[in-house]
Formats: sequence, structure tokens, C-alpha cells
Amino acid sequence: MNRVILSVAVIAAIGLTSCNNDVKKEKEVTTIASEVSKDITIVDLSFGVRGNCGMCKSTIEDAVKAVDGVTEATWDVSKKKIDVSFDATKTDAIALHNAIAASGYDTDKVAGSDAAYKGLPDCCKYEHDMAMNQ
Repeated sequence: MNRVILSVAVIAAIGLTSCNNDVKKEKEVTTIASEVSKDITIVDLSFGVRGNCGMCKSTIEDAVKAVDGVTEATWDVSKKKIDVSFDATKTDAIALHNAIAASGYDTDKVAGSDAAYKGLPDCCKYEHDMAMNQ
């Protein structure tokens, strides 16, 4: 009988100890996540980008979204304007302009790559003096 009681006490002690460790791990993860979120600085930015069609929209948005820290990007075909949200601790505005230019499109600050422009589909070859609305 004493062995049974002793066995039950040992099993209960092990169970309680392991439960306490699980709770402790959850608190550590929560603390780390809270510390990371304090360092994020989201910036919303809009600027002009030349282009013509839905294929341009996909290429331009994909180029910007590939930049580390970008959370959202939407290019308006009719206004020739992109709206971007990004973490300013990971990137900056000029990196966004450069990413778009590398894909072949002019922004209001950086001219598109000639080699990339030549590789664009015919429907995407815009006029380089096209107005960009903002």
C-alpha cells in the first residue's frame, strides 16, 4: 500500500513540474515577440511609377514586395502611382525606387534599367515622358 501511495506522489510531482516548464516557455515566447514588435516602424509612402497595364501592375508590385520590410504595395494603373507600406528599420524609399527601376520601370526619382525595359512585353513599353500623377 505504501508503494502505491509513493508511486502516485512521484507521478504527481513529475506531472506538476512538467506543466510549470510549459507555462514558462510560453511566457518567454511572448516576451520575445513583444520586444520585436517595439522595433518596427511602418511608413506609408506614395510616388509615381510609369507603366501601362495589368502586367505592369504585377511586375511593379512584385518588385517592391520583394524588398525586405515591405508589407503592402499597390500600383494604380490610371494614376501611375504606387502606395507602399514598409518597415523603415529594414529598408528605405530609395531601395523601393531602385527595385522598381531594376524591373524596367521609371519612378519619379530613378530611371528604369534599359536592359530590363527592353525585356518587357510590348504592351508594357511605356513612353518615358509619360506623366505620373500623385
